[in-house]
Amino acid sequence: MNPGASTAVDSLAHLSATEALAGFRALEFSPVEILEAQIERIEAHNGDRDTGINAFTETLFDTARQRAAVAADEYVRLARDGGPVPALLGLTVATKEKHGIAGLTLEQGLAAHRGRIAAADHPVVERLKLAGGIIHARTTSPEFSCATTTHSPMWGTTRNPWNLQASPGGSSGGSGAALAAGFATLATASDIAGSTRIPAGFTGTVGYKAPYGRIPGFSALAADWYRGDGPMGRTVADTALLASVMSGRHAVDHGSWGENGSNPLAGGSVEGLRIGLSLTLGDYPVAPEIRENTLAVARSLEAAGATVVPVDLPWTTERITETTFAHFGHILGPAMAVETAGTEGRLAAYTTRFMADAAAAAKRNTLVDSLGLDAALQAELAAAMTGIDALLCPTSAVSSLAADGDYLNGIDAAGRHLGHYWEAHMTSPFNVANRCPVLSVPSGLSADGVPTGVQVVGHPFAEAMAFRVAAAVESLVPSLGNPMLV
Repeated sequence: MNPGASTAVDSLAHLSATEALAGFRALEFSPVEILEAQIERIEAHNGDRDTGINAFTETLFDTARQRAAVAADEYVRLARDGGPVPALLGLTVATKEKHGIAGLTLEQGLAAHRGRIAAADHPVVERLKLAGGIIHARTTSPEFSCATTTHSPMWGTTRNPWNLQASPGGSSGGSGAALAAGFATLATASDIAGSTRIPAGFTGTVGYKAPYGRIPGFSALAADWYRGDGPMGRTVADTALLASVMSGRHAVDHGSWGENGSNPLAGGSVEGLRIGLSLTLGDYPVAPEIRENTLAVARSLEAAGATVVPVDLPWTTERITETTFAHFGHILGPAMAVETAGTEGRLAAYTTRFMADAAAAAKRNTLVDSLGLDAALQAELAAAMTGIDALLCPTSAVSSLAADGDYLNGIDAAGRHLGHYWEAHMTSPFNVANRCPVLSVPSGLSADGVPTGVQVVGHPFAEAMAFRVAAAVESLVPSLGNPMLV
């Protein structure tokens, strides 16, 4: 291939969803061309479990090609005859492996789940298909999605396209890596302590944690009020589009709510808004370059007409960790123990450590104690956000994590040693306050070439405001471009 052809392929592969849909409708290019451009990049750069990016547990290229051809024909028909266009018609979507597809594996990286087959489509998958999305690959995660890096004995190490020595974050690391590398147009994720926003922050993409129940879940653990499934994209508008498809009441999840198909990106500037700024959410030891990138975002919002006000929170990283692990100790930890019984010796070290930490926290705190810890954080956040329209803070306190890191002995951050590496991320308080909509949006690059991110936190259920501010941040922060892969 000549250099010009390679550039054209890369350009098609990295198109946003909104750009791709416009091109499809105008018959400028087809879903087949986008898919083939992304397959070419996957084959060139994804590598395997020991090399390259390793973003996928499996690829589904044959069925994807068939569906892309059908979508291409449908756009020709629509150009001739008109009619409604399904929201995602012809767009590629990489789905997190835990979002089961009927007849395919549902292993979650666990030896105990080896060969387990999904009996039905996850509600998210069902809606992607109905909207015309093309699932061409399934993305990696750590075991049981319980780490903030993405590696496992089953699937190997997933690497960050911006710096192959760094992690794309976790647990939806494969999704973030796939988007950043131009392997997919959209991706699905999940979030119980930051698993959507952390990889978005580290890969220069956008991740959305919706209010609890807004996007339907599946199985008994959908009742865990910290958790939620969500969309990732390369832009705020793309993420809003995918959120509109995924969101809304579904019979499988009795806790799900709201309309399906309602796009949360309502538009509007930030002029006249009051935006709170918290650089540390209490005492997180935030790296100087992340502080500066966050302050630059705040200055840009002020220049755009917003009033930025400092917000103080009485939180410590140790208290937040105690709160979250007390919760995990009564729900996720025991569920993991059941799911992994008999295979304890084959678990990743971080999985064993997670279950031990959760069990220890549950011994220190009853479930009622845990609810009290939650309520205190929620009340403090509500008080801090009184009189502001949204809150701005970093996504992570550290600029990167090692791709194969376990961090069993904690992590050093801005001159301070944190006893638990989860304290390096500033996401989990908003799983405790899980009615708040939260997006992670790029804020710049760190010295090691890994993107940094900011979180935009809305009041409970105020999705439109969160997306409004996130879109403004995106428009004000210079584009990071695309990572150069070798």
